[in-house]
Amino acid sequence: MDLLLQTTHSNLKAQIAVTGSKSETNRLLLLQALYPNITLSNTSNSDDSEVMQKALKGNNESIDIHHAGTAMRFLSAYFATQEGREIVLTGSARMQERPIKVLVEAITQLGVKITYEKEDGYPPIRIKGQKIKASRVTMAANVSSQYISALLLIAPKLVNGLELLLEGEITSVPYIKMTLALLNDLDIQTSFEGNIIKVFPKQEVEVKEMVVESDWSSASYFFSLVALADQAAISLTSYKENSLQGDSALVEIYKQMGVVSNFENNVLSLTKILNFKPENLNLELNNTPDIAQTIVVTCLGLGIGCHLTGLHTLKIKETDRLEALRIELTKLGANITVTNDSLTLTASSKINHNVKIATYNDHRMAMAFAPLALKVPIIIENADVVSKSYPDFWEDMKTLGFIIS
Repeated sequence: MDLLLQTTHSNLKAQIAVTGSKSETNRLLLLQALYPNITLSNTSNSDDSEVMQKALKGNNESIDIHHAGTAMRFLSAYFATQEGREIVLTGSARMQERPIKVLVEAITQLGVKITYEKEDGYPPIRIKGQKIKASRVTMAANVSSQYISALLLIAPKLVNGLELLLEGEITSVPYIKMTLALLNDLDIQTSFEGNIIKVFPKQEVEVKEMVVESDWSSASYFFSLVALADQAAISLTSYKENSLQGDSALVEIYKQMGVVSNFENNVLSLTKILNFKPENLNLELNNTPDIAQTIVVTCLGLGIGCHLTGLHTLKIKETDRLEALRIELTKLGANITVTNDSLTLTASSKINHNVKIATYNDHRMAMAFAPLALKVPIIIENADVVSKSYPDFWEDMKTLGFIIS
């Protein structure tokens, strides 16, 4: 469905309950499959998490994870540990274009047999699960952190644990630390020194309830709304000031765009500094690439420029996000250039009205562009793609007074 977004005012006030973190939920769902006495609460209601849960509970020989990249990576590692089970893991047409060779090669270092059903290096893949005794893996460090987390999550269930050597500069360190912190919460011993990560074996854990924090990537769109509004006071639940999620860097980044954050009883309150004059931004987002789309759209709405680097992983997401941003922002009148790992937007006060934004089956394209409706009417194509991570997004936009038709 295509949605026209517009508003009659720019004074935002509401309290929003944001769904649990997709990143935390999917990690905990895998850990729950390995340790069934874990219980979970405030889990994400996203498509990705539902796909993950269904795959872990099902008995099918062929598992289709659709567009869910996290599920593809985590499940590749999980099914490698399932002794005596053979499955084919596949996904959408776009998923079959997203490389998985680095992870497959890492898993095969553990002695597991994985073969490609179609093109070498890409899904679908056939996995023959087995009892894994090997405990050392070497892989490139500048890959998606989900490859690394996939291995770390299964590591405590391996007979001898895991020693992972990462070669080069590590990408998205906060997401790796999130995975290790969740393991530590289950009293699983880990270490992360230099480029070597160790996870020690633990066959059983104590009964425990794990509470999922709300999703910081989803919160990014409200930071953007507050920055672009004339006046704003939005409260979001449930968030921690000392969050494990890398995208909590939003708090410091959006200070530079006039947004003040306060925490009280796991409620995050966002307010707008009146008459704030933001300046051009120069940000390195190697640890938080998922918020790049939100940031550049906010900068366009504020009439400031930005130079964002550390974005090389965006090219293999649901779409090539850098190219998608270039095309859609250009439609709006922006002057933007992209490389393989960076994006540069020139400051401009012009935004074209009633532009139809293509979403490329990418939930973040839909939600990142939505706040521009505070400046000009905007049309979001295939708007229901938001269900991948935030199914209630459009209803929450209505709560803030947006007219959606």
